[in-house]
Amino acid sequence: MSKKDIEEISKEQQRADMVIHEIGKKIDKLEGNKKDVGGDAGHLRETFWEDVTVNFDEPDDVLETHISLRQQAELLGERERSIGQIHKQLKTLEKLKYSPYFGRIDFKEDQEDAEAIYIGITSFMDQNDENFYIYDWRAPISSVYYDYSPGAASYKTPEGKIDGELQLKRQFLIRDGKILNLFDTGVTIGDELLLEVLGTNASSMMKSIVATIQKEQNRIIRNETSKYLIVQGVAGSGKTSAALQRVAFLLYRHRDTLKSDNIMLFSPNPLFNSYVSTVLPELGEENMQQTTWHEYILNRVGKSFDVEDPFTQLEALLSDENEQSSKLRLAGIQYKSSLPFKQHLDEYMQGLSKDGMVFKNITFRKKVLISKEELARKFYELDDHVTIPNRMQSLKDWAQSEMRKHAKAERKQSWVDEEMMLLDKEDYLSAYKAAQKNNRDDDEFSYFDKEEVVLRKVIVNKRFKSIYKGIKNLRFIDYGQIYKNAFDKRSDDLSDDEWTSIVNTTIVNLEQGILWNEDATAFAYLKDMLEGKKANTGIRQVFIDEAQDYSAFQISYIKQLFPYSKMTFLGDLNQAIFAHGNDEFLRDGTDEDVEKITLTKSYRSTSEIIEFTRSMAHNGDEIEPFNRHGNKPLVIEVPNKKTILAHIEGDLQHLKEEGNKTIAIICKTQKESMEVYESLKGSGGVRLLEKGTISYEKGISVVPAYLAKGIEFDAVILYNSSVYVNEMEKELFYTACTRAMHELYVYREENIPNPFLDNIDKEAFRLKKISN
Repeated sequence: MSKKDIEEISKEQQRADMVIHEIGKKIDKLEGNKKDVGGDAGHLRETFWEDVTVNFDEPDDVLETHISLRQQAELLGERERSIGQIHKQLKTLEKLKYSPYFGRIDFKEDQEDAEAIYIGITSFMDQNDENFYIYDWRAPISSVYYDYSPGAASYKTPEGKIDGELQLKRQFLIRDGKILNLFDTGVTIGDELLLEVLGTNASSMMKSIVATIQKEQNRIIRNETSKYLIVQGVAGSGKTSAALQRVAFLLYRHRDTLKSDNIMLFSPNPLFNSYVSTVLPELGEENMQQTTWHEYILNRVGKSFDVEDPFTQLEALLSDENEQSSKLRLAGIQYKSSLPFKQHLDEYMQGLSKDGMVFKNITFRKKVLISKEELARKFYELDDHVTIPNRMQSLKDWAQSEMRKHAKAERKQSWVDEEMMLLDKEDYLSAYKAAQKNNRDDDEFSYFDKEEVVLRKVIVNKRFKSIYKGIKNLRFIDYGQIYKNAFDKRSDDLSDDEWTSIVNTTIVNLEQGILWNEDATAFAYLKDMLEGKKANTGIRQVFIDEAQDYSAFQISYIKQLFPYSKMTFLGDLNQAIFAHGNDEFLRDGTDEDVEKITLTKSYRSTSEIIEFTRSMAHNGDEIEPFNRHGNKPLVIEVPNKKTILAHIEGDLQHLKEEGNKTIAIICKTQKESMEVYESLKGSGGVRLLEKGTISYEKGISVVPAYLAKGIEFDAVILYNSSVYVNEMEKELFYTACTRAMHELYVYREENIPNPFLDNIDKEAFRLKKISN
């Protein structure tokens, strides 16, 4: 390091020390405010009722009491919100104290002196809130750091574009308040800083590393114009990280109108939700709403059916050794996931407006109160120019009215006498009070007569409560039969065998109360069309990760569910592991409302691992590995499957000794994962990840390939690559290999070909043969 470099670091350290000192002063001030406000809130809670005027004698007194209560509650709420804000500020300042910023730009606007802009995870100003010591990475001027090399530069503000000159671009490595190094660079983010970050071990949580945002990732983060933003990114290109930082940017940019609960993330599985859960809090933001498509659809379908999840569907396809049944199931999945099937359902719905609606009898004590025929007759008596949902609303109102008549008649039945004998003391007391309240001097009934009338009404209403609720929720519609009838018209896109298989399996499943995964979206869509579910207007931004695993039907449905939302779709064509995948959507972002950004540079894996996986990828020659090196992947050839298990424990021990903190043994299926786990669990420290697993931790994990999507590990052991044989399984194999950051071991059985492994250049890996 030159004398000039040492002097520059010393000068920058003095400034960092000053800023850290100011941060300390701000922390002390906030701690004092927190104590004062906390004391006020505690006192308000203790004296809440002492400071409220409570009087219900006169109408004016009631109003005064209401106003007094509201004022006191608002005062307490304001104090508690202040405590929450202070607590949030303190958490952010504690982070800044150890690493206040990561970048600096010297930007000169026309006719102005150059200004040194220091960039960190949040803004920080002097004691008078006049001058910025640190600019938030999301501030408009901070985009210059990510987008430009020294020279002419500009940035956009709400008021317009600002032109100028970037005179200096500097990156810092600051740990515990000390500048370990600094880099003046002409590129977006210098290799030194990226190597520092990428060379470390994988965490059990995804980290928000805003210091390493690349220019193309910054385009994703700051895009505000497109209704639909499609990001096609190769494995390890940072698309998910960029998307989460995009959420943070949007919350900052529109902080007066956009809150975290206005944002929805559809993630691939519950485990992924845990993995990304710390990113936004790290940036001082609350997490957005997170769900999986399966969870969302379950809520729409209701509890009437047992709905297969996508992983069970995939397991069934991967495990089915009967080629014919697998082929037929695949045809059904692809048809029911298509836009032609969605169009078929739309046409079917138009026909239901005239005829074909199916209802269920509304019964009570095995007696039909309103028959399904009567419901159908009443429905089709309504004007067919009125939409089906509106006619359903009218039918519901009529059914509720009819049910009240039936309930009144039911009070005279003998079963009511029997239940009156079993009433407890509280029910009698309630009935007595009600009878006494309604009694008048000229009533011809005694208290006892009144009491009996009230009791009968209470008993019947209690038993009819579930019927009223069922009518309100339209449970008298026979959704299963209506969906079944949708297959009465044959599709010309399928062969006779395929169509017959689809119809027969659908009918059998529905009769058994089962919805296969490929039926769930279509069933929910049909149900929404019948009920007239309103669009979700509270969600303003939708993010869909692993978008290649969503069908054309699902994407179209999502757009209808959130018609006023902007959407960000993130995916990788090479990881389309589900049979209903929709890679055309990622390929063709051609609509006027769509902007497509392609990420071809991979940062997760070493160059050697990327070279190994390149031949399996679509347009693999376009994937750019980041310049980080390591060992070539190790292909271990064994005589049989038993030999693999015998050697894995030694591999795990070696990888741990090499410093790998997160190690995954990736299997093809859940069944295979269970076998491996059962074999290894006795050695301790091994965890099985299943579709219901909701948290990911450091250590050794056994996991099926489809659950490892989106997660990275220091080292991956791919268990028995010989079982990946057909084209559908290529993406699964590729996904498993690209989870590895530093080390990749691939086991294979000798004499069993793996077409994907056999196509890899022999120079791209090390080969180890084990004889027993």
